[in-house]
Amino acid sequence: MTQLINLNENSLKDIANQKIRVPQYRMPPSAAKIGIVHIGPGAFFRAHQAWYTHQALQQHGGDWCISAVSLRSSGVSDALTEQHGLYCLAELDKKTHFEVVGAIKEVLVARQQYHDVIARLTNIDTKFVTLTITEKGYCLNNQGELDLTHEDIKHDLAGTNERISAVGILVQALSVRHEKGLPAFTVISCDNITGNGTKLKNALVSFAAQTNLTLATWLADSLTCPSTMVDSITPATDDSLRDLVQQKLNIKDNWPIKREAFLQWVIEDCLPADRPAWDQVGAILTRDVEGFEKAKLRLLNCPHSSIAYLGCLLDIETVYDAMQNTQLVEFIEKMIEEEILPSIDGPKELDAKQYSQDILQRFRNPAIRHLLSQIAWDGSQKIPMRILPIVQQNLIEGRSVALLCHALVSWMHFVRLQFAKGENVVDPLAAQLKKVTDSCNGKAHNDTALFLTMTAIFPPSLAANGEFKHALEAAYINLAPVINNNQHSWSA
Repeated sequence: MTQLINLNENSLKDIANQKIRVPQYRMPPSAAKIGIVHIGPGAFFRAHQAWYTHQALQQHGGDWCISAVSLRSSGVSDALTEQHGLYCLAELDKKTHFEVVGAIKEVLVARQQYHDVIARLTNIDTKFVTLTITEKGYCLNNQGELDLTHEDIKHDLAGTNERISAVGILVQALSVRHEKGLPAFTVISCDNITGNGTKLKNALVSFAAQTNLTLATWLADSLTCPSTMVDSITPATDDSLRDLVQQKLNIKDNWPIKREAFLQWVIEDCLPADRPAWDQVGAILTRDVEGFEKAKLRLLNCPHSSIAYLGCLLDIETVYDAMQNTQLVEFIEKMIEEEILPSIDGPKELDAKQYSQDILQRFRNPAIRHLLSQIAWDGSQKIPMRILPIVQQNLIEGRSVALLCHALVSWMHFVRLQFAKGENVVDPLAAQLKKVTDSCNGKAHNDTALFLTMTAIFPPSLAANGEFKHALEAAYINLAPVINNNQHSWSA
């Protein structure tokens, strides 16, 4: 058996072949400075923001290497430090493509190397801080404001030398920069939280205001926190990926990662002029991040949920399998074309038609096994965000809602059948849904009326709309043969 090559800077020349792309930087990583600190270097960051930075370094150069900081876990540091920050990225599509990503220059663990982290954040060369710490990591309350009762925030405000929250650490570093007369770095949240930039800046200012009003005022005036939207499915690394990297590439990588071919990074266009060339390698700069979020909800999430519920009724297991069903695909394409796209008055940087086609192609990726049963979870929370705003807008503007109503009643049928079969319904309103379905009798007028009583899902004004109710009942009747006769076809 051929001896495996350990992945590191010294072995790059040995693994450069037609099976994997290796970094081709204008300036050797050893010569480039660190200009970005990333907090929370999990798989998504390494498949997404680090990849964009890697591409920017290759094509445009600059002092934009990354210092990756874990707040607590040493897992990433243990895996990547001996590899000089390098790792293999497998891009999953009909054919898998491999690339060595080399944007990370150092990996730190705040719990073990706190002073090194603060030193890096307060270094004059550090101009950006990016974060992927999940919504929980921002320590916000239900109103999206800093939760001053959160244990991590209370700990950090108590005046301890070493802070444990991302917000606390950033404010400490910004305080040092302020004292030294250094400009604030730009802070970019890369977690999918609506208005993430505004919420992050408010949290940082709020934290500072508890102890230093002068600092809080400086942050309010000087700190830039652009809002963003990110998108790409990044499955967890498993042994099969490690084995694939070893067997196909003859490389020993402690922590390879994988993601789908599709990826998207939308950044509010308020970045300083001195920045990585992210927008030259696929990232989108816009003044309308909210418009992109709306388009994603309507052109990605709405069809995704629709496929899930209709697919479950047709006994289909995955999104990829659903996209092999001609009738289901024709329905989704028609719904997008006739009822969703006309509702999009999107940002000027977005080609909504092309985006919708990219989404459908994304659904056809055979390498991504996305279970419809999982997508179907939490329907009571998703439907008011993904489907109903389009229905309401179309009714106001005089467009059809017939196909959208098929998506809605497929959810109603799905929930009713799950309870009828004694199966679990994963939904925060499961108890209320159970009461509704207990009174269902299979008749469209009765059953749809019962679901419409759930004001936590359906606004009363919409539930009272005669055109909407008629369209729901018609769709409910139309899908009945699929339910009652195990008939895997319908017309819409």
